[in-house]
This record gives sequence, C-alpha cells and structure tokens, in this order.
Amino acid sequence: MGNISYHVENHVATLTLQSPPANALSTSLLEALSERLDEVEKDSSIKAIILKGEGKFFSAGADIKEFTSLQNESDYTSLSQKGQALFNRVENFHVPVIAAIHGASLGGGLELAMACHIRYAADNAKFGLPELNLGIIPGFAGTQRLPAYVGAAKAYEMMLSGIPITCEEAVRAGLVNKSFPEEELFAAAEKLADAIAEKSGPTIRQVMELATYTRSSRFEEGALSEAKAFGEAFGTEDAKEGIQAFMEKRKPNFNDK
Repeated sequence: MGNISYHVENHVATLTLQSPPANALSTSLLEALSERLDEVEKDSSIKAIILKGEGKFFSAGADIKEFTSLQNESDYTSLSQKGQALFNRVENFHVPVIAAIHGASLGGGLELAMACHIRYAADNAKFGLPELNLGIIPGFAGTQRLPAYVGAAKAYEMMLSGIPITCEEAVRAGLVNKSFPEEELFAAAEKLADAIAEKSGPTIRQVMELATYTRSSRFEEGALSEAKAFGEAFGTEDAKEGIQAFMEKRKPNFNDK
C-alpha cells in the first residue's frame, strides 16, 4: 500500500511519496499519484509542484514483490503501459513538476524523476536503472528518457551495467539540475517553486505546452516497444531467477541463452 500526502501553500503543491521503507512504486502508490494530479488540475491557483519522498529515499524503484503476483506477459505489458501513461501525464502536465530527490532514485523511481521537468537532488543521492540485474528491463519509458538526458553512451553504460551513479555524476551528465546538502534540498526546491509561482499563470502554462513540442515523434514508438519487451522479459527463466534472487538477497545465476 502507498499514499501521497498533499499540501498547498503560496500557489505551490507539495506531493510526498509515503510508502516506507523505500517508497516502492506499487500500483496503489501510482494510483495515488494520479489522484493527486487530478486534485492539482482542479485548483487553478497552483503554479508549481514539488514531488519528494518520505523517509530515507525518493524512491528505490518499482514494487518487485507486487510483480510476482502478475500472471502472464500481457499483464506485465499492461502494467508497463499504465506506468508510461502516468509518467507521460507528469511530463506533459500544465504546471512544472520539480523532483526533490534524496537517498536513492532507482528503477521506476528514476523513471518517475525523469518525467519531472526539473530535478534537484541531495549531494549524497544515487541514480540508476538496475533492472538488468533482475533479468528484466526498464518498463516506464526509462530506455527512452535516459538517453535524452545523459546521451547514448552514458545511458548504455548505466542500463547495461546496472551500476548507480553519484549525484555529482548525475549533475555532470545533465540528469540533475543542481545538488545540495540533503538538509538544504527541500528549501532549495521551495525557493525555485516560489520563484516560478511569482510568474503569470497563463504564461507558465504556455511555456509548459510549447516545450513539449521538442520531444521526438519516435518517443511514443519506442515506449510502446519497451512495454512489449518488458512483458516478454518477464516470461523468461532469467527473469524468474533474477526476481527470486532479489527476494532472497543473493546474486542471480542467469542462463545466458
């Protein structure tokens, strides 16, 4: 189960992921995010959103335990497509979404952060797409967004190795806008959100709409292909071994065929 708290002050909505201990992106947490976005859409006074995580992490990824309850390839493909649709909604939202990232932003957590428009991070944060460690692949459009931020070579390195990068590397690569000591992170995000909120609401919405035109028309094609491949990956023996190894906290023994 998961919840997302909602607080509005000075035209800024703060949404906080609340699914301890890792803020794993379960179906219920994703549904809560969608409902909170509905609330923001109903309040025309809101000019910016801050998205953050409660506890030790922004989000350490999707809920792997929940994955094991799905039955077949089409279930996994459907899960991927639903997550992609929600993150596309975030990316195309009418007001800017600022991710305030601390601890870890991994797997689905990084895919959510990449859907946000601006990323501020604690200087001790880690970023990665470790899905291949489990014998699966990113499913919430991570294969499409990561190269757009860090370039193809860095994206290949991160996805194929599964090794997280530091906040310093993330800033240098263009994945994160700025880093701060963790105790200063949220105040910095608030300062930015307040600066945005001083602007005219209609002009904010115009910029948000116009900037989306820069996205390649092949993004949707790539994301659809990712969702299909995500479903196929879960039907393999390597995926079963990888997820079992994750649950048992051991190194997987992949078949490699």
